[in-house]
Amino acid sequence: MTKNLPAAIHRFASTMRAFLLLGAGLAALAGCSGGSPATSPQNMVGPRGPQGATQDVLTFHNDNARTGQNLNETILTPATVNMNTFGKLFVIPVDGQVDAQPLYAGAVNTPGGNTHNLLIVATEHDSVYAFDADNGAMIWQVSMLQQGETTSDDHGCGQVTPEIGVTATPVIDRSAGPSGTIYVVAMSKTGTGQYFQRLHALNLATGAEGFGGPQNVQATFSGNGDNSSAGMVVFDPGQYKERPGLLLLNGVVYTAWSSHCDSRPYTGWIMGYDQNSLVQVNVLNVTPNGNEGSFWNSGAAPASDASGNIFALQANGTFDTTMNASGFPSQGNFGNSFLKISTNNRLLAVADFFTPFNVVAENSVDQDLGSGGALVVPDQTDASSRIRHLAVGAGKDANIYVLDRDNMGKFNPASNSNAYQAISGALAGPVFSMPAYFNGVIYYGAVGDTIKAFHFSNARLASAPSSQTPTAFPYPGATPSISANGGSNGIVWAAENGGTAVLHAYDASNLANELYNSNQAAGGSDHFGQGNKFITPTVAHGKVYVGTINSVAVFGLR
Repeated sequence: MTKNLPAAIHRFASTMRAFLLLGAGLAALAGCSGGSPATSPQNMVGPRGPQGATQDVLTFHNDNARTGQNLNETILTPATVNMNTFGKLFVIPVDGQVDAQPLYAGAVNTPGGNTHNLLIVATEHDSVYAFDADNGAMIWQVSMLQQGETTSDDHGCGQVTPEIGVTATPVIDRSAGPSGTIYVVAMSKTGTGQYFQRLHALNLATGAEGFGGPQNVQATFSGNGDNSSAGMVVFDPGQYKERPGLLLLNGVVYTAWSSHCDSRPYTGWIMGYDQNSLVQVNVLNVTPNGNEGSFWNSGAAPASDASGNIFALQANGTFDTTMNASGFPSQGNFGNSFLKISTNNRLLAVADFFTPFNVVAENSVDQDLGSGGALVVPDQTDASSRIRHLAVGAGKDANIYVLDRDNMGKFNPASNSNAYQAISGALAGPVFSMPAYFNGVIYYGAVGDTIKAFHFSNARLASAPSSQTPTAFPYPGATPSISANGGSNGIVWAAENGGTAVLHAYDASNLANELYNSNQAAGGSDHFGQGNKFITPTVAHGKVYVGTINSVAVFGLR
């Protein structure tokens, strides 16, 4: 599947902020794992509290619902973010492309009795770094490469190029291991051309490998689809890259796998690994008797809800238009579908799904849902006072699908009337990103389109935006991030791809009000390098971190 289109700081203030962070941050180190608040489906940010409390960003788009919100930000407000008071502080160089979203862990005790707010950065050169998030000093760096290995080549595919190392956003558990653990997947190859995918568990404070890692990623699944033998589909690590971010849910680290463009054979894999042993505990293939149907999602990680269900948008591939008695594809092939996957008893199974009525036509022209990411919407109340559990997603056909997580709609070959809502015409281009959520509003940034705000009312999403940005975003559009103090002072942050990258900040209550962009400073002094297509800004404790093709730029109050 073709996914690419042509296409310093005031020392006194820093010291005081670090002091305020220390007490709450040390308490965070004692948080719980598995089903605890620290890793529960809706909360993968740090503990909440008064000004000075940590604002950890431990997973892609802030939480397992993938809302993109940091609701504890008190330093950055619409009043303080403008070209006179806010801008680029410094740029941190690294050894490769930063395709994974940078993560933030506040008040980490490191060797020597030091405490740092850590910025965790992974690169396509198979490195993981920990930097002091306030001054850019490197705390540690480790390579994911084994002896005699290099990063993977790009397999002749321009999606991730020129090398493939760490592509997916890692996930962090502050309570796992002695100092917290970073879970990360890395790709490599030997001099003889053998490819490896490995799951690593790195000590947050030191970078040391933990839990007996790394673990080689291998899998088989019953079926006769691509790369099968004797009734078993075999996972070939060279045919895949781990593009979607990692999901940590109830003690299991989940990985979802992309192909290299349309280079068959490949199918649709999701795998889970015990976070304390790295032992594989479950595997699901969603095109086991067909082909294609991988998970791309422009880097967005699978989402999950409070009941432990996983939600993911699948790319084009084999879909069985003949249903069984339960209304599921007769051969278990779900290509180009919005999936609800149960994790009960640590077993993966498709529990429900939605597939567009014109799936066959869309598959034939590579117009799939899998270019976008899924978002689990916080509970909404409808006009009858009924609580609705919703999810939202969009892909290349530019339709916004709002689905009832309790009844996804399955497949209707005549129309999309089985969807809770199928909104067409609201977006001006395909979606190679995912939305953000704040205060009952969904923010979407499609290709060649402005970022648009769509309000929920009575558990229904408006078909027209209430506001939109003055700027249209070129390919791949934008995945916005939100900073706010509870329900107030909301800011929408977005990175614009291009020869010169641009960081934008908009008033969340009215996107027409642009607060700041990095082109405004005289002489281009806020420029920070070339754009990186799928990067998502990370906002934590008064700073914004933006990945590029060879660095991370850090913005904050001047």
